[in-house]
Amino acid sequence: MCYHGCVTSTPFHDLDDFLRLPRVAGLAVSPDGERVVTTIAELNDAATEFITAVWELDPNGVEPARRITHGGTGESAPVFTHDGDLLFLARRPGPDEEKPPSTLWRLPAAGGEAHVELALPGGVDAALPARGADVVLVGAALLPSAGDVEEDGRLRALRKDGKVSAVLHSGYPVRFWDHDIGPAQPHLLVLDGLRDLTPNPGPALREADVDVSRDGHFAIATWRVPAPGASSRVILVRWNTDNGAKTTVVDDPDADLSHPAVSPDGSRVAYLRESFSTPEQAPRITLWYSVFGEDPIQLASGWDRWPTSVAWAHDGSVLLVTADENGRGPVFAVDPTDSTVTRLTDDDFTYTNVTPAPGGGFYALRSSYAFPPHPVRVAADGTATSLPCVDVPALPGDLVETTAVTADGATVRSWLVLPDGSDPAPLALWIHGGPLNSWNAWHWRWCPWLLAARGYAVLLPDPALSTGYGQEFVQRGWGAWGEAPYADLMTAVDAAQDHPRVDGTRTAAMGGSFGGYMANWIAGHTDRFRAIVTHASLWALDQFAHTTDGADWWAREMTGEMTDRNSPHRSVGDIRTPMLVVHGDKDYRVPVGEALRLWYELLSCSGLPAAADGTSPHRFLYYPDEGHWIASPQHAKIWYQVVASFLGVHVLGLDEDLPEALG
Repeated sequence: MCYHGCVTSTPFHDLDDFLRLPRVAGLAVSPDGERVVTTIAELNDAATEFITAVWELDPNGVEPARRITHGGTGESAPVFTHDGDLLFLARRPGPDEEKPPSTLWRLPAAGGEAHVELALPGGVDAALPARGADVVLVGAALLPSAGDVEEDGRLRALRKDGKVSAVLHSGYPVRFWDHDIGPAQPHLLVLDGLRDLTPNPGPALREADVDVSRDGHFAIATWRVPAPGASSRVILVRWNTDNGAKTTVVDDPDADLSHPAVSPDGSRVAYLRESFSTPEQAPRITLWYSVFGEDPIQLASGWDRWPTSVAWAHDGSVLLVTADENGRGPVFAVDPTDSTVTRLTDDDFTYTNVTPAPGGGFYALRSSYAFPPHPVRVAADGTATSLPCVDVPALPGDLVETTAVTADGATVRSWLVLPDGSDPAPLALWIHGGPLNSWNAWHWRWCPWLLAARGYAVLLPDPALSTGYGQEFVQRGWGAWGEAPYADLMTAVDAAQDHPRVDGTRTAAMGGSFGGYMANWIAGHTDRFRAIVTHASLWALDQFAHTTDGADWWAREMTGEMTDRNSPHRSVGDIRTPMLVVHGDKDYRVPVGEALRLWYELLSCSGLPAAADGTSPHRFLYYPDEGHWIASPQHAKIWYQVVASFLGVHVLGLDEDLPEALG
């Protein structure tokens, strides 16, 4: 359906068409740089699941992409071996299996059919090949008392046959994002002979980053160690792949370490360091490297940006580093000899999956709010060539950039999506999560073009706490969520309402996670919006701080005084705006108790409570089997339908129009 006189139909005008758009993710490049593959997810015939396949790309940017895997349940995580074979993960259900574990498959470079390379009782989680030697490590989870994969299979069968799901924990955390942790523990195995490099790891390899040296002689990985107060910290360790000898590379008591990248000559490792925050001081992420056996060295110490990934150029001359910057995510070259930082890409895109190529340059995925993720080859001089992959969808409007100056002199920049047409459009403020984040890349789940197709302008601001504007901009909101971030958002809205294409009399506010927190805070501190959508949101900070899956991280900022001063639930009596509350029961980052308490307090003691007959303008969209994100396509469709209906009622004055699937 087309709203407000728009004349061009796009995939964003129909949710089914939108969900059928193919989605590109991931990138793998062969060691010689001659082959490039990505994965493309497409909706299945029942419209209930995205099925991912591996597609080969033309590195010269001429020929169309070619699908090379065709399993009915999909394939993922492709990587190349040193001799050009392609490894990938796939689930192939048997007659008695509904959700079988992932197996490792090999597609030979010389041609022929793909075949199973490794099947384990608990599945294979990752393949990690050396780029210059016949060495492959695999990530796999084994039960704690299993001495080998055979014993792991016996214990798993014992649990399955006995229908036992209980897990006995001795440490923290016990769950992560949308899944329970344990009882199995991540291990690193050498594919040849399945030698276990990490016997009895406990939780040390949970969410680990691993890099294998080019010659395959060793691997560097993040390693989680216990710390006081039910917390942990992350160090870097090294394993020799031939004998399993383990040594500590970097152990920093004041920081977590991540993204290890071994230099091509194997002499040193680059990594990112995130300092531990305090109630007064925000964390900071910086770039470091370590020559084995020597003290670590910080690179580019005067560079006021947070690096998000790091890789060595193919010849080891520079480090290729991504970082948020002013609503974009460029690639920078950092010289390890003198810390010189040079921006390599000069466009409006955010780059991910940066993979160096022989002869200079690199491959990557890039996206912006005008372009979904797509693969590119970037030359040494920064010239980018798009590799044919999937068609870029037509957009139902335009993207512009706005700035506004706050009362304390800070500049807040935003993306503003304007719908097709010339009439002033109602405005939807969308607030990003994180909170240490930026609106600088395409989002399939928070896609502003779906609202633009319905005639809304969408404002995507980066308030205090956002990344890409320097450490002081983060610090402005640290421990004071309801202060500078709130003031920045209102300033950005004021500026947007002055745009001739925006109708400032019809506005709504929306946000998820921390963005949902801000939506809740806004609800209790202003009546300027006609409707508020709060998704997976923080409501009572004292409750959230101890029930989230990462309470040890949040505890560094959330003192009792901070939660008292910044908790939205303390202003519930001032809420007079209709609210749509959305939450998934499997959300462990922001537990569903936040939504349950918010919903009860909205109806019982807000400034807009339920009437005596039980009716209320508020709504609660509850998903029993979704997590922090609404992942399944049929539920995402309902999410957008309910949001559009809610905004239609309260912003546009339309009748409520709910999907039939809700019953």
